[in-house]
Amino acid sequence: MKFKPFPEIKTERLFLRKIKESDCEDILFLRSDKTVNKFIERPENRRTKNITDAIKFIKEINEGIVNNTTISWGITLKDNHKIIGTICLWNFSKNNKTAEVGYDLNPICQRKGIMSEALTQIIDFGLIELNLEKIEAFTHTENEDSKKLLEKLFSF
Repeated sequence: MKFKPFPEIKTERLFLRKIKESDCEDILFLRSDKTVNKFIERPENRRTKNITDAIKFIKEINEGIVNNTTISWGITLKDNHKIIGTICLWNFSKNNKTAEVGYDLNPICQRKGIMSEALTQIIDFGLIELNLEKIEAFTHTENEDSKKLLEKLFSF
């Protein structure tokens, strides 16, 4: 599996691009905001509490891209490249036939079909470009919005 060159993805409304260190404030918000992280449990050493932590996280995910172990996109609107969310394929099986999808989105952008649009593209990318046989998604039992999204997109 190779993620070079980085696969930028454009949809009708969105641009999914590589996350850069200059996105650190947006990443800090997404990984520390109480609403965004309401259903996410991270160990203390994986929490993002400041800009330094955000830059460290960005370096880690970009290292995963270089090592072909994970791929993460920043979700932006086509007309504004400020990151409003992230989406990734990670936790690949040893034979690279299964991966897990993960995502988050700024609360002001939720309930507008943005994550549905992004997730559809990432599912297609995983199945077509990476030849995955299975994409898994896990969500908290109380995260009703995420459950509805996954049921809508994964019930084919």
